[in-house]
Amino acid sequence: MGVTNGPSDVTAPHQRRSLFDERVLPHRRRSRLRLRDWRMRTKLGAVLIVPSVAFIVLASVQTGSLVSQATVLNEFAEQVRVGRETTALIHELQQERDRTFGEQVAPATSSDGRYDPAQARVALAPFHERVDAAVGAFRAAGDPMSRGDAAWRVSYTRTVGLLDQLPALRSAAVGGIVTAPTIEGNYTRTIDSLLALLAEPSPGVERPELTDAVLRYVQLARVKEVGSRIRARLYSAGRLGGYGAEELVTLSDLRVQQLTAMAEFRVVATTEQLARYEEATRDPRFVHAGQLEETSLPSAGAGPRVIPPASWWSASQDRHDLLREIETTVLDDAVQQADSRSAAQVRRTVMVAAGVLAVLLVALLTSVVIGRSIARSLRMLRAQALQVAQLDLPETLRQLREVNAGIPEIEVPPATVRSMDEIGDVAEAFVAVHRSAVTVAVDQATMRRTFNAMFVNLARRSQVLVERQLELLDELEREESDPDQLENLFKLDHLAARMRRNDESLLVLAGTESTRRWNRPVALSAVVLAAVAEIEQYPRVRHDVADDLHVVGHAVADLVHLLSELLENATAFSPPDTLVRVTGTGYGPETALIEIVDEGLGMSPTGVADANKLLAAPPAADLAASERMGLFVVSHLAARQGVRVQLRAAERGVVATIWLPGSVLSPAPTARDAANDPGRGVGGLRPYAIGATAGLPALRAAGPGND
Repeated sequence: MGVTNGPSDVTAPHQRRSLFDERVLPHRRRSRLRLRDWRMRTKLGAVLIVPSVAFIVLASVQTGSLVSQATVLNEFAEQVRVGRETTALIHELQQERDRTFGEQVAPATSSDGRYDPAQARVALAPFHERVDAAVGAFRAAGDPMSRGDAAWRVSYTRTVGLLDQLPALRSAAVGGIVTAPTIEGNYTRTIDSLLALLAEPSPGVERPELTDAVLRYVQLARVKEVGSRIRARLYSAGRLGGYGAEELVTLSDLRVQQLTAMAEFRVVATTEQLARYEEATRDPRFVHAGQLEETSLPSAGAGPRVIPPASWWSASQDRHDLLREIETTVLDDAVQQADSRSAAQVRRTVMVAAGVLAVLLVALLTSVVIGRSIARSLRMLRAQALQVAQLDLPETLRQLREVNAGIPEIEVPPATVRSMDEIGDVAEAFVAVHRSAVTVAVDQATMRRTFNAMFVNLARRSQVLVERQLELLDELEREESDPDQLENLFKLDHLAARMRRNDESLLVLAGTESTRRWNRPVALSAVVLAAVAEIEQYPRVRHDVADDLHVVGHAVADLVHLLSELLENATAFSPPDTLVRVTGTGYGPETALIEIVDEGLGMSPTGVADANKLLAAPPAADLAASERMGLFVVSHLAARQGVRVQLRAAERGVVATIWLPGSVLSPAPTARDAANDPGRGVGGLRPYAIGATAGLPALRAAGPGND
């Protein structure tokens, strides 16, 4: 006897429930609004989700800022790249403006001395074609960006509007409708708009190096623009053959602007860019154009020299092309720098986003793993608790209740949670509680066996005395002839039989079988008569039992006891002037049906349901068993023999129905068996004598035959 640790996979017998009852605490109602009522999975999810959401929000803000910066830099790089088409268009427009201005200042005439538009159209056609091609390239590059930065979009729209006016301006210029200053002003306004668009890209104040890169090619473009306007003035002066006073002032002002723009370019240009510019200035073509331009400057005592238009245009065009090459390299440097910074920002954004995503995934994975580990441990702990509460402990108690020999060794399975954290500690504590509960149950079983042994000992002793009393009463009854005395003896006989039944009830409480046994079948009618003889109010019982039904010998004592208890209840809970009727018939091929009907007050539906529940499942012996001894004994005797007993309410009183299975029924004994019967009467049950003079159908029971 004892409690030991054992494996956790002990297989329960088939009577045990295979599924847990999830309603552990049915009296509690869970509220989703109360934090303490949340499921552990929900609590863990909340603990993990809140910081994760905060991290996602902060990471989203940071990533959004990086994406915004990357978008700004990408738009900046695209705007700088459009500068290539913009500067190319400015270069071609400058040539068209300068040549158109020169043609209008000294227009070509026909043989009769009048202005000839055809000659001007032929002279300007190549410039128009190159400008139109440059405008197409400019718009092809700029139109896709019309949804970008608002400031750049406004500047681009204004520039496109001015470019759309070029055909009308050309027609007016070739037709001699407008003057040369007007032509120059309109072309210059368009070029200034292009220069403003060229300066529009802005990476933000936090990137001054990119702002300087834009400023470099813008300043060089302004230097080139001022040089182009000087070229136009000198070319027109060459075609006219002299300078006007206003032209000299304009040229002087343009040269000052050129020097200023060149100084600003030198301030922002890199060393390499300045080296390239210096190298270009040493080019013979650049030097030749500068020498020609110097001859147009007034000297001491002499006015400015007029440069032949063809020579000046060729030399100035070479210098203009050299500046265009420098402008292209400076612009390429800016484009490369902008693309590099944009790509770097994109890479940084992608890396940060990937890092955020990786951290989030790692955090999520770690949280899920930890959460699943905790939830799994809790589920295992709950499953173990339900296993113990609903399967193991009930099975242990059942084994201890049904034990007949020594107390078996009860194994307590170890904790299913193997972790060393607080949950594992709780699991070990629960195993300790389980072990303590089993120990208490074993102690109670030991104590119950002791009390049962006491009951059995007392009942056996009392039975011996009662049997001796019954034998003595039998002798007195056989020798007595006085009816009054015989009636009194019969009453004593019934009281002794009732005492014997009480002793047998004690044996049932102790879980021990009766010592009365028969070795051959007994008629069911004799069994009913024997049961009637063991109750106090036997004269009120009327029976009608078929004579062809017999009961196997080993079930006779239990069946007599069962019927006597039901008859005792029927007579005790019905008026004394009413009858209790017993009927017994065959019911099916291998079943017999006995009904006991009384005419008492009856039972409530709840009382009937409780009684049937007790009859269907015999409870353990406790204080309640002593309060309802009759039904308790009936339920145990019925379960022992496989008999089914059920109560139902009748119109008056209660009907007790007893189904006898085929296992307790037997064919009728043969004549040879009857001749070998050692007792008198059927099956060893001796019928009671009937006191005719007293008018009382006194029955007395005979002792059993030897088993």
